[in-house]
Amino acid sequence: MRYMFLVYTNEAEMDRATPELMEQVARGHRLVMEEARRAGVFVAAEPLAPTRSATTVRMVDGQPLVIDGPFAETKEQLAGYYIVECRDLDEAIEWARKLPTECGGGIGSVEIRPMRFQERVP
Repeated sequence: MRYMFLVYTNEAEMDRATPELMEQVARGHRLVMEEARRAGVFVAAEPLAPTRSATTVRMVDGQPLVIDGPFAETKEQLAGYYIVECRDLDEAIEWARKLPTECGGGIGSVEIRPMRFQERVP
């Protein structure tokens, strides 16, 4: 089963984080990705640019409305994602537990969602 991990953090805390802390978090992600590759479950992972770089397109009365900024204002922002192939949700949870989410000293979260379509794209 393919799962997506949506990694959330607080961007304000990330902005205040020291370069050393950010490197520690990045190193933690690299280690998890390497381990997941060796285990054969890794599909993809990418960090995202901050929400201040986001553009949202909404359909209003059948017309696209382009808005600078994220879809919604929240306390935590989507910081990146992983896609993994796991036997079941329990295995996916074990991988998600390994992800560093403490950017800037705050506590983030990882949302685990099964991917709807399981066919592999060439």
